[in-house]
Amino acid sequence: MREHDEPRLKTGLWVSAVLRQANMSGRGAVRLRKGDEDAGGVLAILVNRARQAVVLTRTITGEGRRAWIRGTGIAPVSEEEAAAYVDRQVRRDPDLWVLEFETEDLEPPFEAQVLQD
Repeated sequence: MREHDEPRLKTGLWVSAVLRQANMSGRGAVRLRKGDEDAGGVLAILVNRARQAVVLTRTITGEGRRAWIRGTGIAPVSEEEAAAYVDRQVRRDPDLWVLEFETEDLEPPFEAQVLQD
């Protein structure tokens, strides 16, 4: 194992914990699509009251750390644009998990390093 590698938590367990944490803090959170329990990728759709969205894609940095990138870009997009992005990604990777979170600031309600674009 490389020096900076993080221990790998099974994706299904991580998803359950994050959804529970978000819902307990009063933020709506749902699983829209179940992916591979052990090592599926994750897309997190962040939606605000104005129905603007940002889709985050989980990735691994060159140093072996988990991070997120803004798959739909820096600026918020419509829910339709977010859904189209998710559909394209799921066609490429049928093992993806898709989660949706209600968040006014369009920031993840879970601990996340979001890489700059």
